[in-house]
Amino acid sequence: MSSAIEQGYVNAEINQNGIARITFGHPLSNSLPGKILQKLADTITEVSANDAAKVLILQSEGEKAFCAGASFDELISIQDLETGLQFFSGFAKVINACRKSKKLIIGRVQGKAVGGGVGLASATDYCFATARAEVKLSELAVGIGPFVVGPAVDRKIGLSAMSELAINASEWRSAAWAREKGLFTEIYDTISDMDAAIETLSNKLANSNPEAMSALKEIFWQGTENWDELLIERAAISGRLVLSDFTRAAISAFKAK
Repeated sequence: MSSAIEQGYVNAEINQNGIARITFGHPLSNSLPGKILQKLADTITEVSANDAAKVLILQSEGEKAFCAGASFDELISIQDLETGLQFFSGFAKVINACRKSKKLIIGRVQGKAVGGGVGLASATDYCFATARAEVKLSELAVGIGPFVVGPAVDRKIGLSAMSELAINASEWRSAAWAREKGLFTEIYDTISDMDAAIETLSNKLANSNPEAMSALKEIFWQGTENWDELLIERAAISGRLVLSDFTRAAISAFKAK
């Protein structure tokens, strides 16, 4: 059986209406090992460049967790600064791929989002969720911090709300809280109701003016032009911290729960 680091997948499909669905999955609550992060970033970039795709939907598999964030198995295996930088740069690449896409990206959050999962939701342009989609930035609880996803979360919900999540790292915030702060635009009681709403909006967008949507996207992301450098600088902070005795002990204790 392959290790958790080697597991997971990303796939993409574009229907005849120009709606592209990018789906990622992993047996451990849709966590994100480095290889999946790279594949996800590459897929978002490739689909965004495809003229057949008019609008993108970013989603994960299953009906439970949306995304558990970083792979603890991979975090605990990091032994040097370069490997740490490379791993955390994976989250930077995914966020920047979403930022640079000229297509609007709809987020579909069916369940809980932790750490990097909150970062993914924040990197979408319009995010749907269910009432079960609680959020948590758990990084400080394992000795790191939401350094890479922080700018994306801050941009979406503001510094005050992002700080609340980052500091109280062990407490979940409800989907209603996330909607109130601006992370989620709409929440639904059931996945089927959420999917119906996503289908309605995505079809409207697929029939909208591509140039207008691209221009809107550029305006939405103004002020983030330095993120290629900024997020890598943040990745280096996490890559250094993950090597500390404190963090290694914290991650081991978290895994043992």
